[in-house]
Amino acid sequence: MKLRLAVASLGLLGLLGLTAPSVAAASGPPAGATTARSDAVAAPLRETVPRSPALFVGRHATPTPTVACTLPTGTQVRYFHCYTPQQIRQAYGVSAVAPLATGEPNYGQGQTIVLVDSYGSPTASADLQHFHDTFFPTLPAPRFSQIFPLGDPQYGTTAHGNGQSGSSGAAGWSGEATLDIEWAYAIAPEATIVLLAVPPSETEGVQGYPNLFKAITHEITVTPPGTVFSMSFSSTEQAFGGAAAVQTAKFDKVFQRGLAKNDNFFDATGDTGTINSAKQKKDSRTYPYPTVEWPASSPYVVAVGGTQLQSGWTWDPTSNTAFQPGYTSTFTRATPAYWHSSAGTGGQAVWNESWADIGTNGGVSTIFPEPTWQRSAGSFPGRAVPDTSWNAAVNGGVLIWISAYPAYNCFTASSTGCWTISGGTSAATPQTAALVALANAARAHDGKAPIGFLDPILYQTAAVQSAYTHIGPHLYGSAPKSSTVTDMRTTGSTFGVTKSVGTLVDNQMWGTTVAGYYETTPYNLATGWGAPKASTFVAALAARS
Repeated sequence: MKLRLAVASLGLLGLLGLTAPSVAAASGPPAGATTARSDAVAAPLRETVPRSPALFVGRHATPTPTVACTLPTGTQVRYFHCYTPQQIRQAYGVSAVAPLATGEPNYGQGQTIVLVDSYGSPTASADLQHFHDTFFPTLPAPRFSQIFPLGDPQYGTTAHGNGQSGSSGAAGWSGEATLDIEWAYAIAPEATIVLLAVPPSETEGVQGYPNLFKAITHEITVTPPGTVFSMSFSSTEQAFGGAAAVQTAKFDKVFQRGLAKNDNFFDATGDTGTINSAKQKKDSRTYPYPTVEWPASSPYVVAVGGTQLQSGWTWDPTSNTAFQPGYTSTFTRATPAYWHSSAGTGGQAVWNESWADIGTNGGVSTIFPEPTWQRSAGSFPGRAVPDTSWNAAVNGGVLIWISAYPAYNCFTASSTGCWTISGGTSAATPQTAALVALANAARAHDGKAPIGFLDPILYQTAAVQSAYTHIGPHLYGSAPKSSTVTDMRTTGSTFGVTKSVGTLVDNQMWGTTVAGYYETTPYNLATGWGAPKASTFVAALAARS
């Protein structure tokens, strides 16, 4: 089981495996490939770049690009844009969601949002309060609780081991948990937010799932109808082996139980595109054909993919080279011409940042057939994901405050906390879940029941589909582009900008080449229906009988 955090913070660049990518021709899945332990190919470990707090601060000698992000502390960051809650709320129209009554903005009052994460965070409550004090000081204190159904699994705020579970896992999951609670809160600041913290942290496989699903089952029982669950964990479908259908069916019964009381379950599709890791050698191998991840691929779950939101800026590269030769672990060798941005709003494109081999996951399940409710989007050989998307980019990431495991998350043992820039479909998922909580709050105010399972509504309701920004091809900048720019299975040195965040690429990750998907509209296998326009989306759901 993998956490779905793709953070590029003031110090979490090690998670991104920063290497300048090369591109080779893509290949499709072998016929009949389903489990494929032997199909996994070797790939370098992701955490290969030493972390440094100098990565994102404005220490660069080059005069351009200018400062892209200013942290709440006043620290200025070059190259990477960032968003506050107010900026995201404005860009997506959350601030324009109709009030519940005169003078009563819709902040998700009366709704419950459950965030499911291994371990949780030892500083979750304090960090959320700091986030509130910074961005929402006039609102009541957060309605927040952290629950440990199997006992507190945390290891304090400083311990950090070398493995994939235990204290090492807890440190990594603290960032995931912090992102989840703070950005669910950013969209629905008066909802009740529950952090469900359950060990252990697995990497690929099913060992960690029984504990998680026992805890989710209990929360389904004790939370009110219409609760939204946001999950930022996953396993590549092939990790379940030959018993995938049987094993996932057992866990899917939990989702069905929640759907029966009008709950919704949201899961991040993943941050490595069509290339996903296998469980051999601590997840250091990948499958050489397109794969998707469960539980996002479950027909009982809303799968959330990623876009790159360019609000107030437009990526304007004049070079295809993100880093100069000799690049190691800091941005002192970043190529300013690649990172250059201009004023104005560049819109939304598929999240695909080749400089770090990260991008939204999408594709077709090999476990589940196409649900009947999904057929309006096209004819697919299996359940297609994602269903919906939201900003997930790192260049254009969201701000979080974290004080857990400061040596790991803030890169100085003496730190009492830090602001970081985070991205990934893990950032998109809690925000999307919270948006549905706003719709349920509006319905409750009107005396209506919660909306019920979102997916059939989304695929079968024109008014809801029209509340989306559908994501098509985008080209940015004036760097040379190949003649086959819309086909991401092309080869050549122009990879970084020819894709121009224009498709779910992921042909080239960790030395592996796998085909991506085109961004057809209105539905595509990169971003689903696209990104919701919040006020219209909430209104359409609230208006349903």
